[in-house]
Amino acid sequence: MAKQKKTFEESLARLEEIVAVLERGEAPLDKLLALYEEGAGLAAACNNLLDSAEQTVMRLSKGEQGEPLEAPFDADAQSSDE
Repeated sequence: MAKQKKTFEESLARLEEIVAVLERGEAPLDKLLALYEEGAGLAAACNNLLDSAEQTVMRLSKGEQGEPLEAPFDADAQSSDE
């Protein structure tokens, strides 16, 4: 059976659970190491999802004749347009 991909929110929630267990330090060392490895994988997956989401955020503006134009979102440009 194929393993389903977790959503960003599911991965982040699991990562928070892992961090809480690691911070308490009450589990056996082998369990802590396994949790650390799982957490590192989840952190990387969350980072990849955030990078992907950032790339898809586009700023919509009007062209010279009112047609919609897409451009990468630039927070600095956005604040200077206001």
